[in-house]
Amino acid sequence: MHKRMVIQTDKAPAAIGPYSQAIKMGPFLFISGQIPIDPISGEIKKDVKDQTHQCLKNLREIVLEAGGTLKNIVKTSVFIKNMNQFTEINEVYSQYFQEEPPARACVEVARLPKDVLVEIEAVAFIKPTECGHCG
Repeated sequence: MHKRMVIQTDKAPAAIGPYSQAIKMGPFLFISGQIPIDPISGEIKKDVKDQTHQCLKNLREIVLEAGGTLKNIVKTSVFIKNMNQFTEINEVYSQYFQEEPPARACVEVARLPKDVLVEIEAVAFIKPTECGHCG
């Protein structure tokens, strides 16, 4: 029986609602949608490329806290405010997932928390031997 474990790091923004940054269950890590809040300053930059970088940095910090790397991410969902910014977002996204990128969905949405331009959630697969939290 796998134990449900909350993953939390100060290197990513704290949850802004009743949810966890991530939940680890067995080898799976379910990472909540990350918006582009700088965890230190609380700042949200205006540019969509800067926002995409920050979302992915936040995801990276959470997966690192769980004992993995970005290579462990197997699925992402990208929510964007404006599909016309798809190319710019992909330019940044491809820097983080250069080889064998994860499966992905990308959808345009009417509005995101704090009126940001992008939010990214992910699922990772981390073998127990890779995870410091697992036995």
